[in-house]
Amino acid sequence: QVQLVESGGGLVQAGDSLRLSCAASGRTASNFIMGWFRQAPGKEREFVAAIDLSGRNTNYADSVQGRFVLSRNIAKNTIYLQMNSLKPEDTAVYYCAARHFQTTEYNYWGQGTQVTVSS
Repeated sequence: QVQLVESGGGLVQAGDSLRLSCAASGRTASNFIMGWFRQAPGKEREFVAAIDLSGRNTNYADSVQGRFVLSRNIAKNTIYLQMNSLKPEDTAVYYCAARHFQTTEYNYWGQGTQVTVSS
């Protein structure tokens, strides 16, 4: 079992930066690939970024590539999503997620944190 706790959301203006954090707890948290998804009002949840167990490999949605940076502190079982050059279309509830490295489905989710970008 893995518990995920997010923090760092808020209200910012277009062009600003924001950093989200997600702390994972549980005996085997280090065996989980972690990532971020987001869901805007009236839209389906979409993938944002993910990072592997080592923290050296990441992948991003095209919409955030070059603006968002995902990193991982293995000792703290925490991931950080640095969001730069934010746009109004980045407004959404951001969810941290985790999946065991031997599976393909994310089945652990955080409670979500609101990010609002004003124009």
